[in-house]
Amino acid sequence: MLKEFKEFAMRGNVVDMAVGIIIGGAFGTIVKSLVEDVLMPPIGMLLGGVDFANFFLTLREGTAPGPYASLAAARDAGAVLISYGIFLNAVISFLIVAFAVFLLIKGINKLQREKEAPPAEPTTKECPFCLSTIAIKATRCPNCTSTLTSA
Repeated sequence: MLKEFKEFAMRGNVVDMAVGIIIGGAFGTIVKSLVEDVLMPPIGMLLGGVDFANFFLTLREGTAPGPYASLAAARDAGAVLISYGIFLNAVISFLIVAFAVFLLIKGINKLQREKEAPPAEPTTKECPFCLSTIAIKATRCPNCTSTLTSA
């Protein structure tokens, strides 16, 4: 059983998948930082100094009554919250990751199309008189006996 597991784990696809998951996790961390630390602060500044991470809706107040100055203060008070600002950051992160994956797949597909062999030259043509399929080099149609022009 150990030998079978070792064979399974060392297959190319499993190793490739593991590398992809590790790189994907690192990429997710970079995108999260991009959204939270680079994109959202200028957007918040343009909207009047708003911090999207502090957008929340209080469903039930905690031990200390609201209103709460920040999401951290509301959580410390034990309030029940809907943190839609954090959700908005996650949606923007997802859109960036989805777009990056789209560009990656588009690039891979383009490389695969370039590697494919060019289409083979046709070996048949259509007789202009009887519309039957004939050899490309034929000078007379074997079905209707018409003389064909070489073009």
